[in-house]
Parts: sequence; C-alpha cells; structure tokens
Amino acid sequence: MFKRIDLFALLFGAIFLSFQLIPTKTPPAENPRHDRLDVYFQKALADWEVPGMAIGIVKNDTLIFAKGYGVREIGKPEKVDANSMFAIASNTKSFTSAAIAILVEEGKLSWDDKVIKYLPYFELYDPWVTANMTIRDLLCHRSGLETFSGDLVWYGTTYSREEVVKRAKYLEPAYPFRTHFGYQNIMFIAAGEIVSKVSGMTWDEFLKERFFSPLEMNRTTTTINDFARLGNVAMPHTSDQGKTISIPYMNWDNIGGAGAINSCVNDVSKWLMLQLNKGTFNGKEIFNKESSHEMWTPHTIQDVSLGAERVWPSTHFKSYGLGWSLFDYHGRKIVGHGGGYDGVLSYTCMVPEENLGFVILTNKNSTLYYSLIYKILDTFLSDDKTDWSGKFLARTKTMEKMGEEEKLKKEEARIKKTKPSLDLIDYTGTYTSELYGDVEVKLENKKLMLYFIPTPDFVGVLGLWHFDTFSIKLKNTPSLPEGTAQFILNEKGKAHELRIDIPNPDFYFTELKLFKKE
Repeated sequence: MFKRIDLFALLFGAIFLSFQLIPTKTPPAENPRHDRLDVYFQKALADWEVPGMAIGIVKNDTLIFAKGYGVREIGKPEKVDANSMFAIASNTKSFTSAAIAILVEEGKLSWDDKVIKYLPYFELYDPWVTANMTIRDLLCHRSGLETFSGDLVWYGTTYSREEVVKRAKYLEPAYPFRTHFGYQNIMFIAAGEIVSKVSGMTWDEFLKERFFSPLEMNRTTTTINDFARLGNVAMPHTSDQGKTISIPYMNWDNIGGAGAINSCVNDVSKWLMLQLNKGTFNGKEIFNKESSHEMWTPHTIQDVSLGAERVWPSTHFKSYGLGWSLFDYHGRKIVGHGGGYDGVLSYTCMVPEENLGFVILTNKNSTLYYSLIYKILDTFLSDDKTDWSGKFLARTKTMEKMGEEEKLKKEEARIKKTKPSLDLIDYTGTYTSELYGDVEVKLENKKLMLYFIPTPDFVGVLGLWHFDTFSIKLKNTPSLPEGTAQFILNEKGKAHELRIDIPNPDFYFTELKLFKKE
C-alpha cells in the first residue's frame, strides 16, 4: 500500500456528492464528457461501497475537473472535496526520482553512481550486487528481490529509515540481479536516504523546498503528524466481516522516499502539470526536459500476460522507468503510478501526447480506482464504452467467492479434536529473526498471546488450530486476514522455531524465520 501498493494494490480488480469548483486559468464550461464521467463516478462509488473519493483531471495546463464524492469517514457527515487529504503512498516514488534528477542536474551525483558511495551501510544478499548496485537500479525495481519482499521491516515498525535499509541484507533474492522486475519499497527508501546524504537536509525538507513550496502544494506533507493542523482528512477504511469500517492512519514516516506523502486533488494536480510540462511550472524550471525523458524511459521490462492482452488488446508493452510505470493504450504512451496505503488507494496518470493527466484518490481497500483509470482514458482517447467498473466488480466478487472456497478447503484440512504437544507455557518465549527482530509469545489468562515487538500494532491471540499449529488474527489490523502460527519442535521435544503465515498480497510473514532465543 498500501506499498501497499504499494497495500492491496495488486488485487485485481455515501453515493452523496460534494461539488467544489476550483480556480482555473479559464472557468470550466459545461462539458457533456465531464457530466458523463461525473455520473459514472457517483454510481461506481456506490456499487463498490467505498465511502469517499476525490478525482482531478488536468488538460492543457488547466485543472478542468476536480470533485469530491461521498464522505471522509463512514457514519459521519463531512464530505470529501478537492482539498481532502489522502495518503498517496507509492505515488511518492516519482517525487523521489525527481529529487534525484535535480541532484544529477546540479552535478552532485550521477544516476549510475554506486549506492555504497553515499550509503556505506548499504548491503544486499551478494557482495558483488552490493558493490555494483546503482542509484538507477534503486529507482527501476531490478534489484533481484521479489515484489514487496521485506516490507514487514518498515510497515508500522519503530525502525528508522536507515535501520530498515540496513536490514535488507537478510533478504533472499528471487531473480538474478538486473534480470527481472521486482517492486521494491526498501530500495526507494534507500534512494530517499541518498537525497538526504547528498543535499545535507532530510528527504522531507528537500521535497518541501524543491517541490511543495514552489508548486504551492500547501496541503501536501510527508507525515501524518500534520493532519491535526491541516484538517479535512479522508480516513482509511477496510472490509471486516462483511462491513465497511474506518481504521486509523498508521505512521509511515519510516517509508520515506518510497511512500510517505499525503496530499489532495488540488495539490497533486499541480504535480501533474509540472510533469506534463517536462519539469516546468508557471514558467519556472524545477527540473529539465532531459531529466523528464530519463524518468519516462523504460528501464525494466514487465510482462504483458495473455490474459491482459485479451482484456486490453491495445496494450503491447509495460515497463518501469524511474519512479513511473509506463505502458501503451489506444496508441498513446501512458505514464502512471499507483499508491496503496492500508485503507487508502490512489493513482496518478498522464498521457503526455494529449497533455492530459488525472489523479484518483479513494479511502477504502478496494480496486475501484483501477476501473476508473480505464474509464477516464477511454473517455478522452477513444469511443470505447466498456463499463470497467461493472466488469472489474464482477471479477472481484468472483475472486472473493474463490477466497471463501479456499477458506473452506483449509478448514476441511484441519484435524479436529487434537491437543498441542506441549503445555501452553512451554511455547512461550522470545523468537527472533535476523531480518525483522523479536516476536514474543506470552501466556496471559490461560491464552497464548503473540506480540511483534518492532510493530506495536501487531498483537494477536493464538487459538489452537491443530497439534502445534495455532490460528492468529492481528486484532489491531483488520485488513489482514486470519493466519497460522506453527511451532516446530526440536529433537528434544522443545519449541525452537515459529513459522507465521498470514496470507495476503503485500506482506510476507513467511520471510521472518523466527527461532527461539535460549
């Protein structure tokens, strides 16, 4: 996201509207195309049962459409508008790449400088990879690590950005270096730390000075600690036991350059204008056209599956540039990026040939946003009338049904009426992972409790599943499903390993490799 693209961003994919006219260079006239989209957005919001969203469309250097839909928080009356703040998560990556571009233009570093030149503590799975990893490699997801690998190290933890990067050395590669796309948040955290090292200011300060202030993005911040001061915040939501519930914002300060920005439609629209103008905003050059070209050039090839070819026959390639995803659609180059925060999903998109850009911000773990991307593109680029919202919603419901069937299969495989091998007290203790840190198992009120020490919100009760395997649900994180915690006994019959599996598309609990401290 969420990452989480970054959270639930890989999942395939109230009706009340608050309208806000915003200042533009020329007042937007009534437009049948906009009216059709407006009606479509309202219906889609209701169909997907998302509390609220905001959408902005930029065309020819003008914000031609900016509206809020629904409510900021379910059960409360405050409406979403074009100034409502959302976490934009991995849309942050384009800001970090642009920050690097500025430093390249100033001669302070090179795209192909080695990472260890600036971060001597940087270390990966192989000494040669460590020595040869470049800044460019960080920004185009070709480290050899799997998509989302290691995200449990930063998500909700007390670790600093530097400590998160240092722990990456314990991650195992999924592919040979520079051969395969693997979406990597930790590599972008490292890129943000390079910005800090070279500029002499924090990554947060650099973005404020070089982007937020000159673009007058006055409601854009890199920490949720500013929410109380700024107000008008759209709260995250998720589904829990068939109901939509509001969940609190989790502090993502330590994800930094990979996903820490929070913003609104009016502000993100200015970022899109800067991008569409190849680095210039209101006549002032922030970065140059050469840098824009570099960031929008394919660096890492991504697969276009046979299934994707059938759904989108006009898409022939997908790739990743530097902080941007790239693909073709209806004969045009599309530059975009998603953002997945737990309970807040978003997308920024541009069609440079049409001088068109748009931003979609939603406040629920839902792939509603994905259908709206293609509806907007179709509306501006073709006569295609595909109902993407209806199509993707049907597929999502099919996938949910399949998920329920998998749960039933798992339940059928459970061996009932078994007893654990040990007394509950004998499972207690501290289990540690080189990658992650300590997990504590305690006996409280005759129940086993699991505490993830680096992540204070990760707390769960262990209930017997069968034998030495227990069920676990992290009670403070309803967006994560129920999983299992299996204790492995050694030859002496004592618990010495803990294997946690909470199946979800974003966080790999099986990476933890927890062994009991003696």
